[in-house]
Amino acid sequence: MTQDTAPDTHPMPAAPERRAIRSFVKRTGRTTAGQTKALSELGPRFLLPYQTNTLDFVAAYPEYIRATSQNNAQNTPAKPLVLEIGFGMGEATAHIAALLPDTHFLCCEVHDPGVGALLKRIGEQNLKNIRICAHDAVEVIDHMLPLQCLDGVHIFFPDPWHKARHNKRRLIQGPLIAKLATRLKVGGYIHCATDWQEYAEQILQVLTDEPLLKNTALATYPELLGYAPKPFYRPLTKFENRGLKLGHGVWDIVFERV
Repeated sequence: MTQDTAPDTHPMPAAPERRAIRSFVKRTGRTTAGQTKALSELGPRFLLPYQTNTLDFVAAYPEYIRATSQNNAQNTPAKPLVLEIGFGMGEATAHIAALLPDTHFLCCEVHDPGVGALLKRIGEQNLKNIRICAHDAVEVIDHMLPLQCLDGVHIFFPDPWHKARHNKRRLIQGPLIAKLATRLKVGGYIHCATDWQEYAEQILQVLTDEPLLKNTALATYPELLGYAPKPFYRPLTKFENRGLKLGHGVWDIVFERV
């Protein structure tokens, strides 16, 4: 006599979900006393908490002047809004914000010393047009930024992850650029800069492959082979100046949403 086989009540566990490859490693660098003070005193005003719903631009930037009723209905800021991804210690960010006081900046950085350093610069220079989200920029784009809300994107000197086995960690890849392109208004721009030639070539190709973008330099500066002259607003940092004196190149890449 055969024995009935009991049904299997213990199905195989689902395969674990693959974790997305991140373009950064969270470092624990030392935060100075001045940076700590800035985080404490200025953080409540200039830090935006990460959230999984669309950012209320008017609440985030009280200096916004409401434009037309149509713009208000779309929750679109009346003044230009530029997203910066990875601002390091904030030197260039503060310079540009001071140079363009009528432009508002949403700046993403995951390293606490850099966040504290930019807050310190905000206080010292009395800047009012910067807000910081100390969170992964990819998740900020996915959840907080609606379509066609940005006038510009700045990505200056992202980590080149120069070893071939680490290239997959590079920030500027097709999927990210596709997301950014949909968040740009028509006529908005993406400006990338790098001092690593092989990465510059990759960035140029990735942006060229995105159908919503066009290269702003091709017609005006054909001799630069797709690269752009350094825009007036981007300063030469100490790090960049040192590299130039050593003969290192710097490549600016500027594309526009069509």
